[in-house]
Amino acid sequence: MPDLSAFAITRKWPAQHPDRLQLYSLPTPNGVKVSIALEELGLPYEPHLVSFDTNDQTSPEFLSLNPNNKIPAILDPNGPGGQPLALFESGAILLYLADKTGQLIPKDPAARYETIQWVMWQMGGVGPMFGQLGFFHKFAGKDYEDKRPRDRYVAESKRLLGVLNQRLAGRQWVMGDQYTIADIAIWPWVRNLIGFYGAGDLVEFGQFTEVQRVLDVFVARPAVAKGLNIPARG
Repeated sequence: MPDLSAFAITRKWPAQHPDRLQLYSLPTPNGVKVSIALEELGLPYEPHLVSFDTNDQTSPEFLSLNPNNKIPAILDPNGPGGQPLALFESGAILLYLADKTGQLIPKDPAARYETIQWVMWQMGGVGPMFGQLGFFHKFAGKDYEDKRPRDRYVAESKRLLGVLNQRLAGRQWVMGDQYTIADIAIWPWVRNLIGFYGAGDLVEFGQFTEVQRVLDVFVARPAVAKGLNIPARG
């Protein structure tokens, strides 16, 4: 049985199953990327809720694993060389899980890098832009009289949706017939934009028919439906 006691995070979130991959997360767009991937891959894991309501993400235990105080993070007791591996950043975790299992990423080198390209596109564009739009539309920013910041993120979000819409024309998924970590990275954010943020009308989502088509197929996947609610909120 692996011994994870050297990792301070296990003092706040004890591992009931230390032989399983430990997930520290919250069901946000970035958080569910990893729970969805784990469900799709069928890897045994133990989820731990990192509650923002009680500032768990700034606790010394969490910071010992992720000094950037963001979710998600993992602790894999069976990492490279059979040694435990602590990892943060959702994109890095997705790539690690794909490489660990040989699934959700093409084996062809060129297609592999193209998949990583779309993961980075989400990390560098979709996540930050959709997140800022959510702030200015749904949260504190909505009370700002000056709507120029909101409109800036509306315009950029629409541009990104246009890029995705064009990419999906004639394709089942971002990479064609193969469902990959690129889809798992992108679709939770699209779902959040029109769902939780309620910004569908603002970005004129109805015009992005290819995006809507693939989003519907994504959320209908059993592993996605389960992963979207892991870890369960208390």
